[in-house]
Amino acid sequence: MKKFLLSFLVLMVSVTGIQAQSLYKTVFDRATAIVNNPASSDEEVEINQFKVTCLNYISTQVKKRGLKKDSYFYDSQAVNLASFVTDFQVNLEKARSISPSKRTEILKIYTDASKYNPMFKDTDKEKVNCYVDDKTTLTPFCVDTDWEKAYDQATTLVKAALK
Repeated sequence: MKKFLLSFLVLMVSVTGIQAQSLYKTVFDRATAIVNNPASSDEEVEINQFKVTCLNYISTQVKKRGLKKDSYFYDSQAVNLASFVTDFQVNLEKARSISPSKRTEILKIYTDASKYNPMFKDTDKEKVNCYVDDKTTLTPFCVDTDWEKAYDQATTLVKAALK
């Protein structure tokens, strides 16, 4: 599914003529627009602020560490982040209709996938776990995450959990 989504988005990009880091920029711009739109719900703002925070974190860490990353890296991280958050919302709702314990299990799968698939192995745990530690957030995930790996892990585990 992930490969299909990425292929589909790449095809869309080639058709629309968007330049380098296009998927990253598209995800970032859409999330920023929702955050800045006064008509957006509080839930939409919170979820999209998380996306903006993560994408800014990735860009900052790459520059801070002097890493050389191509547009595929940025695009892949952005698409997988967006997919991770969307699938989390969908699967949490499915689990909620099954039972409270199933909801807790799905929440743990996604939270653990984000925590145990770090991208930069940042030692500032207070910073990278600020969303995890906030018990009221709609996105209880670690900011320092390899979103491609986390998405793969969560997808695999959730399929088994919701059978």
